[in-house]
Amino acid sequence: MARKMLSKKIIRKHNMQNDTLGVGKECFITLGENEAEHPSMIFMILFFPLPAGDLWGPLVLCVSLALMLQGGSADSKDDGGPQFAEVFVIIWFGAVVITLNSKLLGGTISFFQSLCVLGYCVLPLTVAMLVCRLVLLAGSGTVSFIIRLIVVVAMFGWSTLASTAFLADSQPPNRKALVVYPIFLFYFVISWMILTFTPQ
Repeated sequence: MARKMLSKKIIRKHNMQNDTLGVGKECFITLGENEAEHPSMIFMILFFPLPAGDLWGPLVLCVSLALMLQGGSADSKDDGGPQFAEVFVIIWFGAVVITLNSKLLGGTISFFQSLCVLGYCVLPLTVAMLVCRLVLLAGSGTVSFIIRLIVVVAMFGWSTLASTAFLADSQPPNRKALVVYPIFLFYFVISWMILTFTPQ
């Protein structure tokens, strides 16, 4: 009996370590813009492919972003940001719509793998939100806005390029623009929420 309990604890610990390492590896994969331009990306994609149903990393990134966008106390009527549920729903509903669009246009990537890619590509925007929160701690003004604008635009481009490198290549050549446009809008809305966020 004691051996079974011990082996279950070891297996559970081993699974948690594997999950944590997997999330870290997939975040690293997402940071590359285009695997054709980065030889290290080809290595990472060959040896650490994105699994079909890993949604732990996207969930952590989505919750982190939603918490950072949370503005002030819940009883305040004039708080400066969207509520947690709004951000959560926008990210997941948007990812599902883009995935369905991709599948309906004849994409070869699986449903959950597409959700996984879109979720992991929120990582640069989560970093942008963290930087913007730190900049806003120093004060708000023209210089603060310019710094936040530059950071958000750079991370928006990074997220869009990283996700289209994965998703657009799974589409027929004559339909790539129909897939890239919704991805652009999806990350644009998230970037707009980050840029327009003002703390209470």
